Amino acid sequence: MLPARVLAIDFGLRRMGLAVSDALGITAQGLPTLQRSGIRKDIEHIRAVVEEYSVQKILVGNPISHAGNATAMSQHAKDFAGRLESRLACPVELWDERLTSVQANRMLRSAGLSIGKRKQAVDRVAAVLLLQNYLDHYANQTERTNSAGGSL
Repeated sequence: MLPARVLAIDFGLRRMGLAVSDALGITAQGLPTLQRSGIRKDIEHIRAVVEEYSVQKILVGNPISHAGNATAMSQHAKDFAGRLESRLACPVELWDERLTSVQANRMLRSAGLSIGKRKQAVDRVAAVLLLQNYLDHYANQTERTNSAGGSL
């Protein structure tokens, strides 16, 4: 069963995009981008978001390579996810985020936003795409399971 709310984090060393699902786990809404200011402050900010939205699960974007291999940034994301999980009372999962930032930039460019405005919005939009991908994947898995169960 999908948790009531999921928080997605588009992990970065300077900024982190944040998005939260609606209570039904259908749509993703962007939250203000977190400007990194130290691991303790970052975790406290995320803890406040978890409490405010009653988050039951956290996804941390895993920036693996196009070939599916770990990268230096994916190790940073894994370390951050481990620290989050040890300090918060909800599960933390790494989720493949390949191309979310590229897709976010394309969307913002096609919307006619200036470079400056794209830079401000790209992390939030990438987090929304990451979370929506997860929600859609989960919905498709559930639909397949229900269809298979119904045909037996």
